[in-house]
Amino acid sequence: MSGTVSVKELVDEITNLEVHSGKEYLEERLITTEDISRPGLELTGYFDYYPEERIQLFGMTEISYGNKMSAKKRLEIMNKLCGANTPCFVVSRYLAVPEEMTAAANKHHIPILRSKLPTTRVSAKLTDFLSGRLAQRKSLHGVLVDIYGLGVLITGDSGVGKSETALDLIKRGHRLIADDRVEVHQQDEQTVIGEAPRILRHLLEIRGVGIIDVMNLFGAGAVRSKTDISLIINLENWERDKQFDRLGNGEQKVTIFDVDIPKISIPVKVGRNLAIIIEAAAMNYRAKTMGYDATKAFERNLNELISENSDKK
Repeated sequence: MSGTVSVKELVDEITNLEVHSGKEYLEERLITTEDISRPGLELTGYFDYYPEERIQLFGMTEISYGNKMSAKKRLEIMNKLCGANTPCFVVSRYLAVPEEMTAAANKHHIPILRSKLPTTRVSAKLTDFLSGRLAQRKSLHGVLVDIYGLGVLITGDSGVGKSETALDLIKRGHRLIADDRVEVHQQDEQTVIGEAPRILRHLLEIRGVGIIDVMNLFGAGAVRSKTDISLIINLENWERDKQFDRLGNGEQKVTIFDVDIPKISIPVKVGRNLAIIIEAAAMNYRAKTMGYDATKAFERNLNELISENSDKK
């Protein structure tokens, strides 16, 4: 994990979050971890291992327990919960915020946020957002396209035709995520997310034409903000002496962070319709993930034919 996120960014990006108090402190309070804390032991007075750097989430359990305290004890506990690095308090289910929490938070310049969602859903939304924003990132050269809901990263040397192929795919109804530079981060043990840098969002560069705005030309349905990267297709200039996989049984992998992503190499030659080939490759990969492998079916048919011919002899 790396970087920080301000509480203001959290409020701006996550729906169903409203500011109860401390609006003036949103930009100065920074979040450095995706972990969320529900202060249980702390409400009993145990602060030996208090994770003050985390967002402090209050649900029905925490609020109900706090309401059983005296006002003096409640204020004491709330002041202890206001650590120097505590980014904010979040109260779920639109529960009433105790006056002592508001007083302590204002004293220590800590915002209080509220949500109508149940506590577990608030926690999940916060964690998903923070894991993406705080994750280690890297930039890859390529074009990322959504093909039938499958994130396909098209790579290859400069000038091989990646952007032109992406334009053909967009015209066939698929969606652009990023052109030229793709920012990627690992979401979990099996998922890598790709998106466009802010400056390149919705833009596509076509040699001889220049930069085009895909959303403006083709509509909102032609773009997408981000997607999982499920398949990498590498475009390579065709060479007579170079061997390419013809049966689809030479599986390649590319490791991005800790995730292995399947890779297919496609030769680029004059007259080949790369958009249709990539579209077919994506559909074929999806069929494999659903249990049907055309290569294995061919091998099975071939073995049956050999067996039949052997029996006739």
